[in-house]
Amino acid sequence: MAATNGHRPPLSNISPTEDTASSPDIFNASSVAEIKATLSHLHTQEASVTARLDALVTSQKDLSRELSRLDLLRANIGTHASTTRSISHGMLSEAAGTADRISSAVRRLDLEQARVKATLEVVEQVAELKACALGVAGSMGAPQDWEKAASYLHRAAQIPPSVVNGAFAAEMVPTAEVPDPPSVTLDNAAESLCGLFLREFEKAVKENDGAKITRFFKLFPLIGRSEVGLDVYGRYVCQGVAAKARANLNGATGGVQTKDGFFYANAFSRLFEHIAQIVDGHGGLVEHHYGPHKMGRVIERLQMEADVQGGIILDTWGDERHVDRKLMDIKSYAFTFLVQSFLPAQRPGPPHSSSPAPAAAAADEEGVDMKEIDGVLNEMGIMLSRWSLYCRFLADKCNTTDEDDENDDKRFTLPDFLRESPLAHKVNDRLVAPFNAMTTFFFRRSVEKAFQLDESPSGLTLNLQRPLKADPPHITSAVDDIMYIVNKVIQQSISTSQEAVVTNVIPTLSRVLGSDFIGMTQRKMRDECYPRAPTHGGNPPEQILISFLVQINNLDLGVDYIRRIVQNNTGSKQLRTSTEPHAIDTSTLATPHLLSIFPSRSSATRVAGALHSLASSFESKVTDLLTDGIQVIFNNVIKPRLRPILADAFRDIEYHPTPDNDPSSSTHMDDDTSQSKELVKPRFAASWSDLLVPLARILTPSAFDRVLAVTIAYLARLLEKRLYSYHSRINALGAARLERDIAGLVSAAVDVGYVAGAPGRYRHREAFTRCVQMTLVMSMDEDEWDEVLRGGEAAEVVEKLGAEERVRVRGMVRR
Repeated sequence: MAATNGHRPPLSNISPTEDTASSPDIFNASSVAEIKATLSHLHTQEASVTARLDALVTSQKDLSRELSRLDLLRANIGTHASTTRSISHGMLSEAAGTADRISSAVRRLDLEQARVKATLEVVEQVAELKACALGVAGSMGAPQDWEKAASYLHRAAQIPPSVVNGAFAAEMVPTAEVPDPPSVTLDNAAESLCGLFLREFEKAVKENDGAKITRFFKLFPLIGRSEVGLDVYGRYVCQGVAAKARANLNGATGGVQTKDGFFYANAFSRLFEHIAQIVDGHGGLVEHHYGPHKMGRVIERLQMEADVQGGIILDTWGDERHVDRKLMDIKSYAFTFLVQSFLPAQRPGPPHSSSPAPAAAAADEEGVDMKEIDGVLNEMGIMLSRWSLYCRFLADKCNTTDEDDENDDKRFTLPDFLRESPLAHKVNDRLVAPFNAMTTFFFRRSVEKAFQLDESPSGLTLNLQRPLKADPPHITSAVDDIMYIVNKVIQQSISTSQEAVVTNVIPTLSRVLGSDFIGMTQRKMRDECYPRAPTHGGNPPEQILISFLVQINNLDLGVDYIRRIVQNNTGSKQLRTSTEPHAIDTSTLATPHLLSIFPSRSSATRVAGALHSLASSFESKVTDLLTDGIQVIFNNVIKPRLRPILADAFRDIEYHPTPDNDPSSSTHMDDDTSQSKELVKPRFAASWSDLLVPLARILTPSAFDRVLAVTIAYLARLLEKRLYSYHSRINALGAARLERDIAGLVSAAVDVGYVAGAPGRYRHREAFTRCVQMTLVMSMDEDEWDEVLRGGEAAEVVEKLGAEERVRVRGMVRR
C-alpha cells in the first residue's frame, strides 16, 4: 500500500549490492584520501537507508487503515455468499426441474411433427410420381405429345430414388393402365423417347430443318439423356464443319492460281472461324438447356473434327508448297559467301562487296528462291497466328475461372484435349519447326545477300573545303537492309503469338547478328580498311580512313536500330542495356502491347525478356568492337598530332615576364600579355578543328562523342604534363595569363563537340578539371591560399588535387 501511495518501496526490495558493487572498499584503501572517500560513500548510503526507513514508518498508519477496510468487506461478502447458496438450493431447484420436463416434452413434440412432415412429404412425392407415370404413359399414347412426356420424366427425375424404388411407391403407383413398378415405367419411357428423339433429330438433320433440330435437341436433358443429346448434336455440327471445310478447300478450284498466295492460310482461318462461330453462337442454347459448362463436350467433339479437317489442310498445303523439299534445300545451303569471307585465304583478294553481280550469279546457282521462302513464311505466320487465336478462344471457353480472377496463366492454359490433339502435334511438326528453320535460313541468307550487295556512301571527303554529297548518317546499304529484315522477322515471329517460336527465333537472330553482321564488320575493319599510314609519321589514305569511319557508323547505328526495333515491338519506353543490366524490373516487361498478343503474363514476360536480351547482347558485342575501332582511330590518326598541336599553341609564349622601371619594358610586357592572351586559343582552335571536324562530318554524333572522349582524356594528360613542365618558369603575372590561356584552350576543345552535335558535351569539361584547378592554385592570392591550407571553402574549389599536389603546384610559381 505504501508503494501505491507514492512512497519508496520496502527496504527488503533493495538489493544490498546495488550501491556496493562499485563502491570503494575501506580494507583495500592505500591512502588517507581513499579512506575519506570510502567514509563519505558510507555516510551517503546511511542517509539513504535512514530516509527509506522513515518513509516506511510513516506509511504504517495508512497500511493498517486499509487492512481494516479489507476485513470489513470480507465479512459483508460472506453474508451475501450464504444468502446466494440458500436461494440456489431452495427457490431455483424446483424451477429447474420444471424447465427440464417442459423441454423434454417440446423435443418429443418436435420429433413427432418432423415424422408427420416427412410422411406427408413422402406421400406427396408418391402422388407426384404416380401423376408423372400416368402422364408419361398418356402423353406417349394417342396424343404423342413428346414435350409433355419429356416434362413428366423431368418432374419424376426430381423425386429421390429412395422414394421411386421404395415399397410404398411400388404398392401405390401401379394401376391397371400402368401395371409396372414406377422405376420400370420411367426407364422404359425414357429409353423409348430417347430412340424416338434420335430418329427425329437425324431426320431433321437430313431435311435441314433447323427448328425441328432445336426442338428435339432441347428434349434430351429432360429425359435424363444429356450425354446422348450432346453427342448427337456434336456429330451434327461436325458435319457442318466438315462440309464447310471441304467447300473452302475445293470450292475455288478454278485452277492452280486459286491456290497461290494465302489460299491455304485462308482455308485454315475459315475452319477456326466456323468452329468459333458455332461455339459462340450455340453455346448459350446448350448452357441454357443442358446446364453450365456442358458446351465443353461439344467443343471436344468439334476439336476431333478440327483435327481431321485441319490436318487435311496442312498436309495439302505442305505438298502444294513443297515444304519438305525447301527444308532440305535450306539445310544443304552452304552460305559460300559468308564462309569464304572469313577464310584467311580470301583476305588478300578484292573485297566481295565491290562485286555484286558475281554474288547475285552465285545466289542463282544455289537454287534457293528467297521469294518462295518469304511467301511460305508469311503463310505459316498467318496460320500460326490463327491457331494461337483459336487456342486462346477455346481455353477461355473451357477453363472455369471467376470473372474477377486475374490469373491469366490459369485462364488461358490449354485444355488437355486441345494440347494433346493430333492437330496440335501436326501444327508443331508442320508449322512451328519449319517456321523456325526457314526463319533462321531466311535471316542469315538476307544478311549474306546484304553484304554481297553492300554499297558504301559516295561523295565523302575529309577536305573541309569540299561539301559532302551524301546525307547523314553515313553508313553502308547493308545496315539498312539487315535491320529491315531484323524488324520484319521479329514482327512476323511475334504476330504468331507462339512463345515457342519467339523464344527460338530471337536467340537465333542474336547469334547470326553476332557471328555474321559483327563478324563481317570486324573483318572489313581489320583487313579492308584498316587506317594504317603508308610511311612513319604520315596520315592513312583518305578513302581507307573514310571506309573505316563508315564501318564505325555501321556499328553505332546498328545498336540504335536494334534498340528502337525492340522498343517498338515490345511497346516499352525503357530498355535494359549492357551497361545497365538491372535497369528494368522484370515485373514491368509484360507491356500492354505484348499482353494483347500473348494473353498469359508469364509468356509475355518471357518474350519481352528474350527481346531485351537480344538488344543487350548485341550492344555488348558491338561496344567491344566499337571501342577497339575508336582506339584505332585515336592511335593512328589523332594521337600523333596532339603533341605538335599543343606545342604549336604555346609556341613562343612565356609566363615569367620580368618587369623593371623602364617604361618601354612595361609597355613591352603589356603587349606580350595581349599577345599571349590572344594567341594560345586561336592557334589551338584552328589546329584542333582541322584535326577533328573532318572526322565529325563523317561519324555519327554518338560515335564522334566516343572519339572526342578518348581524345580529350589524352589531351588533358598532355596538358597536365605541360603545366608541370613550367616549374620555376612562372611568376604571379604569368600565372594569371596561364589561367586565361588554359580556360580558352578548354573552351576550344569542348566547342568541337558543340559543332558536331555530340551528346554529353558538358561532361568533357570534367577531363580538364585537374588542369583548371592547377591554374587556380597558381594564381591564388595569399589569403585564398591560406584558406586552402586550412581546409576552408577555397579548398573545395580544388578538391581534385591532393594536398601534396597543391603544395607542389603552388611552389611552381616564383614569387
